[in-house]
Amino acid sequence: MKTIMEQQETTKTGVASGERDKVHVFAPATVANMVCGFDVLGFALHEPGDEVVIRRAGEPGVRLVNITGDEGRLPREVSRNTVSASVISFLQYIGRCDIGIEIELHKHMPIGSGLGSSAASTVAGLYAVNKLLGSPLSRRELLPFAMEGEELACGHGHADNVAPALLGGITLIRGYNPLDVVALPAPPALHASVVFPHVDVPTRDARQMIRTKVALQDAVTQWGNVAGLVAGLFRNDYELIGRSMQDVLIEPTRAILIPEFYEMRRLAIDAGALSFGISGSGPSVFAFAQNAEQANGITSVIQAHLTAQGIGSHGYMSKINMEGPKEITNKHAVI
Repeated sequence: MKTIMEQQETTKTGVASGERDKVHVFAPATVANMVCGFDVLGFALHEPGDEVVIRRAGEPGVRLVNITGDEGRLPREVSRNTVSASVISFLQYIGRCDIGIEIELHKHMPIGSGLGSSAASTVAGLYAVNKLLGSPLSRRELLPFAMEGEELACGHGHADNVAPALLGGITLIRGYNPLDVVALPAPPALHASVVFPHVDVPTRDARQMIRTKVALQDAVTQWGNVAGLVAGLFRNDYELIGRSMQDVLIEPTRAILIPEFYEMRRLAIDAGALSFGISGSGPSVFAFAQNAEQANGITSVIQAHLTAQGIGSHGYMSKINMEGPKEITNKHAVI
């Protein structure tokens, strides 16, 4: 029940107490799977990421008024775009379909990169509309709506990208029925080197190549690696983290789709990487290092090799992003 003061404030401005007229949000890229944790592990980066601006409109309904940076590749229909579709689901859930919402999506990260492009956009939109309406839901309560966006984008509503993008840090999806997300610690010196080769590896195609049956011994090896990685994170044991990040189930198949994968891995390990693997379904690859200088060096050597092979790339270096989405309050921020 609103107080008299809140009712007066709503009448005067059209916006209830705690609600806003406009919110501008950045949400980060993510690395899913973390080599051995297919569909259950992921972490957030500081860069790249996407931005969403959400503002109130006079007429009820959700409108997607502008998309930049996508080269025309993303759907403009509100029911097919992951941002607007998830916002609609959110508004239906909280019973606020009476309001008007306008959405701008500004893509700053490559589509189809294996860095959670759709997750970053969807999370930015949900975080923004939740802020706009006075934060009626917690971040964790926003997760199911973000997963709906992932299902729309790639046909599978997994959470290994949207969970770290929304919650920040390293996340473990312990189970999906019911959804159970566990925050894992990030060793303070851990840095990620990320390289996106300019080759096309569609997520749907990459998933279709995965084996549906595995040998028991391979499964046992994978379980041990996932457990070792989690233990290494809790113990700040970089050597244990490195030797646990081995994938005997998914990587051998997906690596076929990524040119120069094994040479990139050799170069990364020679440059001091703790580990090396595919980010999500690829083609991006990532390595863990123990400091920024080492991570930058790994990124540089991999990009130099790709250039020599006639393959363009984007390179990034980041610590683990513990914050997740954040509001941009500088009105002069470049979009």
